[in-house]
Amino acid sequence: MKCLCLALAAAICFVLPPAQAAGLRYVHIPAGQHNPAIDAVMWSPCAKPPEDVPIRSFTVKAVPDCPIAGERLPLIVISHGYGGWYFGHHDTAEALADSGFVVVAINHPQANYADMSRANGLAPLVNRPVDIKRTIDFMLNDLPDAARINPQSIGFYGFSQGGYTGLVLAGANPDFNRLPPRCTDPKAIACPLASQVLPLHQPSLPPMLTHDPRIKAMVVADPLSIVFQTPDSVKGVTIPLQVWGSELGGGGGASPQDVATLVDVLPEKPDFRVVPNAVHMSFLTMCPKDRMSSEVCIDAPGFDRATFHKKFNAEVVAFFRRNLVK
Repeated sequence: MKCLCLALAAAICFVLPPAQAAGLRYVHIPAGQHNPAIDAVMWSPCAKPPEDVPIRSFTVKAVPDCPIAGERLPLIVISHGYGGWYFGHHDTAEALADSGFVVVAINHPQANYADMSRANGLAPLVNRPVDIKRTIDFMLNDLPDAARINPQSIGFYGFSQGGYTGLVLAGANPDFNRLPPRCTDPKAIACPLASQVLPLHQPSLPPMLTHDPRIKAMVVADPLSIVFQTPDSVKGVTIPLQVWGSELGGGGGASPQDVATLVDVLPEKPDFRVVPNAVHMSFLTMCPKDRMSSEVCIDAPGFDRATFHKKFNAEVVAFFRRNLVK
């Protein structure tokens, strides 16, 4: 396992410590004047041996509330997909923390597995990037250990709608008219096409979409891509980008064809990986035995999610090392 250390010239390098684990801490980001509170989980480098920590029906290897080990550490923010939650990619978060990164994953407010009251319509697609910006603000300014984070080394990982969220933060401007009607009430049979139109370019209004130039590198997996199918929609995305796609797809708006077109129209060609025999949900962490029949846990015949995630996590760690650790 690896951690970050400071060289004499204040350069950052990786070394192998005798023992390290992922420290685990719950984080609460207070509500703002116009924004709800955000619940999050933080993983960080820890100098203590890990233990089994129960999380609902599964366990993770971690050290609860472990002091952060290291200085000027890179920060990675994780955004889940539709109906997901902050533990949906915990194995990736653990791998990053074990390698010297501070990682924070959030529950998008009122758009997560426990509360889907405002998960539909267009509002969550506008609000998601705001949630991430607020999270970065908190981690850099209000977290008690904020001084241990390097504000010049911030990365992002997002899956499905989380991938869409990252692309917007990186400078993309989606064309929502490419979406089928998104009713605010998911039980509605139909909603008018006019609900797709947002006044994104009216000069009298503040920008509707939030970009965040503090993010210096990004990994997205099967991102909601149907809204990014033209060069103009992604011309602002120029940071180092790694894109993962599932060969078999299965996510609405994230078909293999949509993802491939996104990659083709990006101004800077990303590190693009297509995972053979993977379905959309294969990017989620491994499921506990009592959940294997759940839709999110079913892979294509012959696909080994655990084996894939070992390779995936190693590649994600290597990408962020190359682009955030100087």
